[in-house]
Amino acid sequence: MTDRTGGPLPKPVLDPDLLSRCISCGFCLPACPTYAETGDEASSPRGRINLMRALQTGDLAPDDPTLKEQSSQCLGCRACEPVCPAGVEYGQLLEQWRDHQWRGHRMPVLARALMLVAGRRGLFRLLGRLRGTPRTNVAETSAAASDEASLMLGCFERVLFPRVGRAALALVPGLTVSPAQGCCGALHAHNGDTATGERLAHRMGEDLPGTIVTTSGGCAAHLASVLGRARVRELSDHLATSSSYRPPGELRVDGRRARVALQDSCHLRNGLGVWTAPRDLLAGIADYVELPSAGTCCGAAGTYSLLRPRESRRILTAKIDEVEAAGVDFVAAVNPGCLRQLHTGLRRSRSRVKVVHLAELLLMAGENRCPST
Repeated sequence: MTDRTGGPLPKPVLDPDLLSRCISCGFCLPACPTYAETGDEASSPRGRINLMRALQTGDLAPDDPTLKEQSSQCLGCRACEPVCPAGVEYGQLLEQWRDHQWRGHRMPVLARALMLVAGRRGLFRLLGRLRGTPRTNVAETSAAASDEASLMLGCFERVLFPRVGRAALALVPGLTVSPAQGCCGALHAHNGDTATGERLAHRMGEDLPGTIVTTSGGCAAHLASVLGRARVRELSDHLATSSSYRPPGELRVDGRRARVALQDSCHLRNGLGVWTAPRDLLAGIADYVELPSAGTCCGAAGTYSLLRPRESRRILTAKIDEVEAAGVDFVAAVNPGCLRQLHTGLRRSRSRVKVVHLAELLLMAGENRCPST
């Protein structure tokens, strides 16, 4: 068989079965942040899948400028998946597309640099110690019991937000913590290197005994896709289903019950279907306020805020305006990227609202003290 230019058909870039599921119904368009921003069909999941099909058939070359632009412009938030009646697994298609589109010199330089840094296990172990990474006395070589659970520290999270891991361990004291753990591979899988992403996920599964509990929604979704859903639990999901967990207290501000909102982790909500658990936990310690766009991307999207800062900032600005209008005291995050993104936006706007990881809010409610950022 040949393509329209008369040459042989290229080797399939994307899984044909996944690609064929899209029926072009358009249900995904209202859910897509980049389509809402641009109104451009090519910037929608349906439009991008049509571009993938053109790449698959050879109608478009990999260096086509539209392919290059749209593979990068997509947030990868997967908001299109829950609304798709055909069950298109867009997240997998995007990863396969970027594996091909970002090969070699076409990979963004910054993404490559971040992945190189994330692969330095020794570096993160050292920085984690300097930043106060939580530790347990359990030997790293101990055999895993069937009911044992381990805390995943995260690579960049343990350096940028070490308090999150300490709060998680305080909430679930029985968690095993191995300081030797490295990156889970989510960064690689989302940036054109799924092979390394899967390899790192498998290594994480070998390094951490039992159930892996993580404070990062994006990492949870990636690990679950590789190791299986039964091996991985995001912290809020773990706490909400635990028979031993009880709300630690009440979060108060100026003598009243605090008003708290939530920013969902896109991959946690759209990939794993976890979104009620963090809301239930927050409602147990404060007056929960649902933001109209709580379930939509804040613009962090992994490396997106670094690779495409202008688009990311536009999405963030609208989110910050919404937070201010809600009259809340705190915004809870369940992903380190969202935590950093919202902190940047709130600080830039000189807002009085504080963004805090869910684990810290729960712990501080029990200690009856005000969180700091």
